[in-house]
Amino acid sequence: MGMTDRAPLVAMTGVSKSYGGVRAIRDADFTVHAGEVHALLGENGAGKSTLMKVLAGEVGGHQGEIRIDGEPVRFSGPADAQRAGISMIPQELDLVPALSVAENIFLGREPRNRIGALDRRRMLAAARELLARTGVDLDPKRPVEQLRTGEQQLVTIAKALSLDARVLIMDEPTSALPPAEAEQLFRVIAELRAGGAGIVYISHRMAEIGQVADRATVLRNGQVVAEFDAREMTAEQASEAMVGRRVDLLFHTETAAAGGKALLEVDNLVLRPRRPVPGRREPAGISLRVGEGEIVGLAGLLGSGRTELLETLYGVGTPGRWTGSVRLHGTEIHPKGPRDALRRGIAFVPEDRRTSGLALEHSVLANTVLSVVDRIGRFGVVPAARERRAAMGTAERLGIKLSGLAAPAGSLSGGNQQKVVLGRNLLTEPALLLLDDPTRGVDVGAKAEIYQLLSEIAAQGVGVLLASSELAELMGVCDRVVVLREGRSVRELHTEEAGEAELLAASMGELSLGEEAG
Repeated sequence: MGMTDRAPLVAMTGVSKSYGGVRAIRDADFTVHAGEVHALLGENGAGKSTLMKVLAGEVGGHQGEIRIDGEPVRFSGPADAQRAGISMIPQELDLVPALSVAENIFLGREPRNRIGALDRRRMLAAARELLARTGVDLDPKRPVEQLRTGEQQLVTIAKALSLDARVLIMDEPTSALPPAEAEQLFRVIAELRAGGAGIVYISHRMAEIGQVADRATVLRNGQVVAEFDAREMTAEQASEAMVGRRVDLLFHTETAAAGGKALLEVDNLVLRPRRPVPGRREPAGISLRVGEGEIVGLAGLLGSGRTELLETLYGVGTPGRWTGSVRLHGTEIHPKGPRDALRRGIAFVPEDRRTSGLALEHSVLANTVLSVVDRIGRFGVVPAARERRAAMGTAERLGIKLSGLAAPAGSLSGGNQQKVVLGRNLLTEPALLLLDDPTRGVDVGAKAEIYQLLSEIAAQGVGVLLASSELAELMGVCDRVVVLREGRSVRELHTEEAGEAELLAASMGELSLGEEAG
């Protein structure tokens, strides 16, 4: 029977979801058929995870309709979605390290015997059967903390199958997997598909899509903008749909064709942490240079170590021993923390402005002058007039739309919040500005203003190191882009000479995406 002969396993129609005034998803249609792998593509902040969290019952308060097997459903939480056969395998695997594989699979649903005691033999037998279905040869008694990431990923899939999942949502499942384990995962996906499961596959790795998926849907700014046959789709088609022509027009910023004299020089930087932190990719051999007045991009897939490099340079990374060298203005440095970094002329705008960038309940005024209290006041006391002048000057320079400096930062739109964080950092008059995904979750108009601002900052001689997951952003804003993979710098591209497909291929470790996808 063909896919079109019966109702899809899942049909989402006209789904919209807003957070405050921001539309995360607008009027999206999305279907999954039995025995199909449907890839969901889009840049970071395009709405992929939100759309899938709606389907998995993790996000409520949305408009539109969801049907399972043709029947309308309304989920009040993840448990409802699981009962309907929908299971989301999160990017951050939610396993309990100290428990065994079997205990993790049946956590909270352990089989009991007649007197209510744990039936360990039945649990182990059921776990063995599920692991066999996922094609993995693992001892169900082994503690999860002894497993490699790829094996943990397969345990999570076995757990989803134990919930009788008919629809599995996989969010970036290969982002932390070496090639051999990724291949094993693809075999498991093929088995599940042959068994009639529907799979939603979220990934940035274009070359995988043609190998794994049947269809691919592209989201941009919360809207479905294209659908492709995944086996025919080229990387160029997909990235053009993901980025959109309209966004391309925003990228013509005037930057210095080549940086001035060397400002930041990183030479084979390796960080050996005192205590490794799971999920972090510390610098493992990074070399790069940023000249005065130059914007240098940091590219790489999720887990490549972009954020960790910026945090290390700012002195807020994992404590440990450095080898290699970091020089600023020719002098070797090793920042001990934010205060030390700021004193040396390094400012940092983190990715998550809501948790580490802004005090949302405090006023725009307080947030703006936070980092320069020492400079514009004495003994921690700032004259009110001077404080207002500094904040007003920043708001005007950045075009921040606000009802007044007394308004809480949390009342501003995402784009304006980001501008407040940028403005505060610029008041410190840095020589080097570190930016981590500065336009994530901001609208197209605010993106254009932020790019324009970066170009003005560079024109004043400030060096900018910009980490971004948006390829079009890197190609349009930066003079050069350094590609990171597994904590190492693996390639440097001049944006005048290279295209997005080349950048993506370098990030994924493949020679030519065109060849892969063609």
